[in-house]
Amino acid sequence: MKQERTDLFRRAFELGANYDRQKFDRPPRTGVSRDELLSSLGGPTPENGLSELDALEALVKAAEPGLQVSTGARFMGWVVGGSHPVGMAADWLTSVWGQNCANYECSPAASVSEDVTADWLKDLLSLPEECSVGFTTGATMANFTALAAARSEMLHRIGWNVELDGLQGAPRLRILIGDEAHTTVFTALSLLGFGRNQVKRVSTDDQGRMRVDALKESLEESDTAAIVIAQAGQINTGAMDPFKAILSLLKDRNAWLHVDGAFGLWALACPQLRSQLDGVDGADSWATDGHKWLQVPYDAGFVFVRHAEAHRRAMATPASYLPVQSDIRDPSHYVPELSRRSRAFAVWAIIKTLGREGISEMIIRHCHLAKRLAQQLSQVPGIEILNQVSLNQVIVGFGDDEQCGKMIESLARENRYLLGGATWHDRKVLRISIISWFIDEAEIDGLAEDIIRLWRELDA
Repeated sequence: MKQERTDLFRRAFELGANYDRQKFDRPPRTGVSRDELLSSLGGPTPENGLSELDALEALVKAAEPGLQVSTGARFMGWVVGGSHPVGMAADWLTSVWGQNCANYECSPAASVSEDVTADWLKDLLSLPEECSVGFTTGATMANFTALAAARSEMLHRIGWNVELDGLQGAPRLRILIGDEAHTTVFTALSLLGFGRNQVKRVSTDDQGRMRVDALKESLEESDTAAIVIAQAGQINTGAMDPFKAILSLLKDRNAWLHVDGAFGLWALACPQLRSQLDGVDGADSWATDGHKWLQVPYDAGFVFVRHAEAHRRAMATPASYLPVQSDIRDPSHYVPELSRRSRAFAVWAIIKTLGREGISEMIIRHCHLAKRLAQQLSQVPGIEILNQVSLNQVIVGFGDDEQCGKMIESLARENRYLLGGATWHDRKVLRISIISWFIDEAEIDGLAEDIIRLWRELDA
């Protein structure tokens, strides 16, 4: 039995390593249809099982043709990190170890790794030491968790205990958010009982930054307690909201400032970029992803809350059968889930491998490459760079919407790079996210050459 398990794990490693080698040469976009995948993966419920090795081989044969090479250097359609190899290796070990990271008693190593890694993250991002930290599936649940803490605290300040009394009959809170905020923040708000009609969208500038004058006007409409949601890294432009000015408006108000920084918050790890987020450390809570710029394998996100008591009050899961140790932090007290895998092991391994300097260098390199790409494309008549390239995001316009659509289709057909289309201020655009940990100038120059060649063919 022991040898069979060893053989199974060894084969899984061989298959994974083989895929990892091939991703450098594979087209980034799969050419397999849904019907083909249903045919290879589907069928009636198995009556008699296969051997473990045969089941593993069958899975790889059926699934691998349908995988997008999202961990490759040429995957730039969304802000998806490249899964650093040490993170993948640590993630495999996390599955082998099989720890439930609910509390210290479930897994002392998982619990302590979260404590240590949480301190490292706060240090890397220059966030207040008093912040409590939760490890989530991603920024969506990190935003949810932070906003749950905000809801708890803001209602608590005006005498309402939402954990005991719920929302029915609760005093109304004002929710103010930039008009170009990420869609998942609205989802998080909806799950917390703040419907879209209850959310006040504050107008933004041409880069998607919240306009301070518009926020001021909205705040002056009422002195009701408010939750203001700002953004570090607009999903198309990479722009940062003016945090210092926003905080100045909130100084004497009963308000909570939350920052959605799914990828942009990581600019704090770079001294050269930190000025773009001036004042962000004055917020009450922050959310970011680990599977974007930190290159953690999916999935990983982090929530930071200045008011640890509110954070725990909103998330704690007490039960008589769960051990309680007042002097030890329980991971489940800071996220919605009780049972979950230990995401901190992979995060620990990546930070230990890259260190402060390696993380900063990687982020700076990606931003440099974004500017390099924008500079090359902007030299060509008919190609427009539509954002101020300050981070890793580049949005590109080509002639009119019809021509831009044809460009996106041509790039997809060639399938050398996986890029994304979007609509920005009522205009169709090509959207490029440069974030894979090992991307280099050669890849960027090759992408620029392909885009320019295809545009000249189309515009001829």
